[in-house]
Amino acid sequence: MSFELMPPRRPAAAPRFWETARRLVDARPDFVSVTYGAGGGDRDTARDVVATLLAGTSVLPVAHLTCVGASREDVSAVIDTFLEAGVRTVLALRGDPPKDQPDWRPPADGVHSSLELIALLREVEARRCESDPSTALRGAARPLTIAVATFVDGNVQAGTTRAQEVQRLLEKQQAGASFAITQLFYEATSYTDFVTAARAAGVTIPILAGLLPTTDPRRLRRVEELTGVRAPQHLLDALDALPDAEAQHAYGTAYGTELAQRVLDAGAPGLHVYTFNQFRPALDLLEGVNLGGTPSDGVDLARRPWVPSIPAV
Repeated sequence: MSFELMPPRRPAAAPRFWETARRLVDARPDFVSVTYGAGGGDRDTARDVVATLLAGTSVLPVAHLTCVGASREDVSAVIDTFLEAGVRTVLALRGDPPKDQPDWRPPADGVHSSLELIALLREVEARRCESDPSTALRGAARPLTIAVATFVDGNVQAGTTRAQEVQRLLEKQQAGASFAITQLFYEATSYTDFVTAARAAGVTIPILAGLLPTTDPRRLRRVEELTGVRAPQHLLDALDALPDAEAQHAYGTAYGTELAQRVLDAGAPGLHVYTFNQFRPALDLLEGVNLGGTPSDGVDLARRPWVPSIPAV
């Protein structure tokens, strides 16, 4: 199991962020990924969060790295900064172009795709190892690991199909990717059908199932605005009909737990939870499938009866 954290954008949000991080780290995840704004606005904060996790916890931090809109020189400098801080696992992402700039064009000297970013990561790591024997030894003992994103139902924003995403994932594997994390999904068959197609195409790297806790209808609608991934209408209707946030939490946790169990039963190597810096929904979801965490209300969700009338996922 693993979590995604978003660095605090304001100093006033830092105490709450670190309390969330502490709760999630206490659940002993395999790693925690730290997001990095597409435009680089969160770069310094993300680096500080990763450095703090490296220095103060035993958890493996995975640093997000985006390249859209940045020159090759700038991206190389960021890679150097992360590697110098001790980062050994990176999530290589193209990132989203600015939505408020219709005439925007990527820089000619930029890194234009995740494939190019993977190649640049390997290039910078090789250069560092060649220039310093100690770095080469550390690199041999702890090889640089590169994760990538994949979209099980196609990338709505990029206009790609599932078949195209399978091919892209194969190309990322061939470029040097070590494992993949899926974009969120709401139907188990989205994940299982994608994995079946990917394996048939020659993809062999692990494909982690990325899940969003389905406890807050406002967040589900906001995520649709950000990603184009739409929550099932029956789920939104059921959540909207409940009287309060606690009832929504119980229903959404049961729904998400059933989805998580289905993909685990189908062979998913693990779950990556998009927390939106909320620890309770993430931990309760994982507790429901016996992957750790401490239920925030003291009740073992794994022994709690399923909420009735939840449609099959």
